[in-house]
Formats: sequence, structure tokens, C-alpha cells
Amino acid sequence: MKNKKKDIRALSKEQLQDFFISIGQRPFRGKQVYEWLWSKGAHTFEEMTNLSKETRQILEENFVINHIQVDEMQRSKDGTIKNAVKLHDGFTVESVLIPTYSRTTACVSSQVGCSLDCKFCATAKLKRMRNLNPDEIYDQVVAIDQESRLYNNRPLSNIVFMGMGEPLMNYNNVLKSIEMITSPEGLGMSSKRITVSTSGVPKMIKKLADDEVKFNLALSLHSAIDEVRTQVMPFNQTFPLEDLKESLLYWYQKTNKKVTYEYLIWKDINDSQRDIEALVEFCKLIPCKVNIIEYNPIDDGMFQQADSKITDRYQNALEKSGITVTVRRSRGKDIDAACGQLANKSSK
Repeated sequence: MKNKKKDIRALSKEQLQDFFISIGQRPFRGKQVYEWLWSKGAHTFEEMTNLSKETRQILEENFVINHIQVDEMQRSKDGTIKNAVKLHDGFTVESVLIPTYSRTTACVSSQVGCSLDCKFCATAKLKRMRNLNPDEIYDQVVAIDQESRLYNNRPLSNIVFMGMGEPLMNYNNVLKSIEMITSPEGLGMSSKRITVSTSGVPKMIKKLADDEVKFNLALSLHSAIDEVRTQVMPFNQTFPLEDLKESLLYWYQKTNKKVTYEYLIWKDINDSQRDIEALVEFCKLIPCKVNIIEYNPIDDGMFQQADSKITDRYQNALEKSGITVTVRRSRGKDIDAACGQLANKSSK
């Protein structure tokens, strides 16, 4: 028989208050339960000790808390931690804690699998099975924050939506999770410390701008030449660079916030002078910065990291044009926790 219990974290505070009114109790009970669910991260109704046993029983009969479980935790030699996170329906996603001297960053997933088809990414080899709910994204952050306090003796400082999935293809749930992460009734983190990374869905980038979001935007670019980008990211055929440029211009005009372009350099794919010049030109569109990321192989050998001299050429050309550029070394490669490597190798 199908479970008729409702997911309690799908309810707003007002809906919880209405529930308590409907069973003849005072509405402030709804606020208490809401606090237990979000601020205190309760996994069970039994933990809600300021509620009577009878009230907890009523909650138990009507609702369920679909809390995630960290099924397996791996620690890299560089301090990176990867969690295989089991969801209530048996699916697994992965999230990562990246500690550095100046910050501790949670890299969280937004989908089981991915909606897009980037050829260089392990997650893209899994079809999209479903979107994550806001509470499942939120729980990943809570789990990583706890691990950061335990292993690094400091709280989480930053969150990046760069794990499994395309965040803008799970738009409403991602924004709701960020609302709870930043809310004083949730984790109370600053929006400035959150970055949502997209592979580039123009319509949704415009929607972010219209919704006046306060978090940062990053874009996985990897080529500023349409035919090259389509070769590595086939969906670029549907969302070409001209459309992407238009949406980025719209984003900047609406938000006045710069964009970070994430860029991998591969041998014989985007390592020519033409590729470098195209990126420099693309970067003139709006204020931006470029993160050149070390490529992490995913076993099929089609993509290989370009020579470091090519990275230097890119860096020099960008800096000469006044564009901020950083070269980012990969973390957690030994446990398949680096960018593009998340693919549930731990699950069957």
C-alpha cells in the first residue's frame, strides 16, 4: 500500500500553522516545527522535545521527514571530502567539501544524473533520473557544514552549485533551497557566498535576472567558438553562443553583477591561437573573470589536458586585455571528487 504521508518539508511555515489550527492546536506550534525542520535539522519527530508526545504522534501519523543519509564518505589526501548521499527513494547523488586556507566550500548536486550532454563530464553519462527537492539540496549543505566543523574546526564559508546536474534545469527547487540556506530561519548564509554554475541555458539566465537573485553566476564556457563548443557540449546547437551572449548582457544590465567563466583547455580541441582570441573577444561583452580549471579525466581518453604552455598563453592574453584570470588546481582527484568526475562510482 502506497505511503499516504506527506513530505513535511514541502510545507511552508504558514501551511504548518494552518495544519495545527485544523487539529485544534495553537498556530505557534507550526513555527516550532518549522524551526526543528530547518534551523535545527531534526531527522525525526521524536527529537522535537518541546512538543507533547501526543502532538509528535499526530505528526508521525500524517507526515514524513525525507532526510538524506550520507551512505559513504571518502577523504582525499588533500583534505577534500566526498559524500555519497542516499535519498529517500534509493537514488544516490554526490557532494563535496573543498577546504583551503582561506575558505571551506560545499559543492552540491541539484539533479540525479543530468539533463545535458557535455561529453567531458562523468555525470552527463548518467541520464537525468529526477530533480532534487529543496530539502535534499539543503541537507547536503548541512551535512558538509557538520563535516567542516568536525574535520577543519571551522564552518562552511561558501557554496557552489557545481555538483551533479544542471541547476537551471531544476530552477524552482534550486532557488527555494537557496532561500532556505540564506534565511535566518534556515542556515542564515549570505547570498554573496553562493555561486550557481550553469552550462548555459539562455532563457533561464534571463529569468534569474528578472527574479533579481543575489547570488553569483558562473558559466561553464570551454569555448567561445560555436562549432568547437558544440563538439564538446552538443546542446550548444540548441543554445548557441549568440543566444548565450544576449542572455549574459541581459543579466549584467539587470543585476550589475559580473559573471565567472569556467574554462577547461584540451589538447587538439581548444588549444589554438584562434581559441584564445575568441575567448578574449567573448570576455569583452560584460565585466567578468575567467577560471581556467585543470581537466580531470573520466577514463575514455577522448579528452586530454593541454600542455601547461597553452594555459600560460591563455592567461597572458586575458591579462593583457585587462581580464581577471585564475588557474585552478583540481582537488580530490584521488577519490573522483574533482570537477566533472561525480558519477556515483560508489553505487551499484
